[in-house]
Amino acid sequence: MSFILGNIGDRAVLIEGDSYFDIETLSNGMLSSDPMQSISSFASLHLLSDSLKDSVPTGKVSSVNLGPPVPRPQKSFAVGLNFKSHADESNMQLPTNPLVFTKFPSCLVGANSDIEMRSDGVDYEAELVVVIGVGGKDIDKKNAWNHVAGVTIGQDISDRFAQFAAQPPHFDLGKSFDTFGPIGPFVYSTDHFSDLDDFQLTTDVNGEIRQSDTTKNLIFDVPTLIEYLSRITTLVPGDIIFTGTPDGIGAAQGKFLKDGDIITTTIAGIGTMINHCRRVSDYVKGA
Repeated sequence: MSFILGNIGDRAVLIEGDSYFDIETLSNGMLSSDPMQSISSFASLHLLSDSLKDSVPTGKVSSVNLGPPVPRPQKSFAVGLNFKSHADESNMQLPTNPLVFTKFPSCLVGANSDIEMRSDGVDYEAELVVVIGVGGKDIDKKNAWNHVAGVTIGQDISDRFAQFAAQPPHFDLGKSFDTFGPIGPFVYSTDHFSDLDDFQLTTDVNGEIRQSDTTKNLIFDVPTLIEYLSRITTLVPGDIIFTGTPDGIGAAQGKFLKDGDIITTTIAGIGTMINHCRRVSDYVKGA
């Protein structure tokens, strides 16, 4: 049976409707409360989900704050310029190989967490996030989806001033400020979906749609990314991949995020994240 995995109070939970079930309790201690351990045991989550209909919920999702469903990945990858439309709006050449950088795991927050901005050049980028469930080296792309525990929503929040403060750009630093990696609300196992190559994603800011596209238009699809990355580094359970964003970013429109803005990010079949933007300080004097 398919599963929906969440993180409430840094404890792994399974979700059914508005109810959540503590995994350690549900499994009679056979599975850990640690969300990262649950990802490593994702095959067991399929079996555990079968018992939800006969179990007493731990609580209601609507009454709690959600943490990032993958709180402490060993590796957090992101892929730049993976939609032709985004490369075009950025006036950048199409990559011939995946353009990969890292978002430090310390930037990850929950689906409804605030975005803490430290300049007037902060931007949004809606992305499908893939969660590795079965690690490996030199994974063949024909088998790549079998290494995925599930998928979730991500926002690759970016401080463009910090990103382009030097040449070549600081992709990692500019995109790794604390709170710059909201993900969630939950991880959905891949067997929820009939077509893993077609996720419709949208971003709106204060009700205005800024981004709308489908992962059918990725330049490098998910299996290609997994194969490429695993040729270089061994993937382990819990590693995540932000797979790329379409056109419509703020920098291309002169619409950077402002204090009080509300970002709503949706992927059909996975859910919605709502993040409030707060201008908290300047990361450098005069920024």
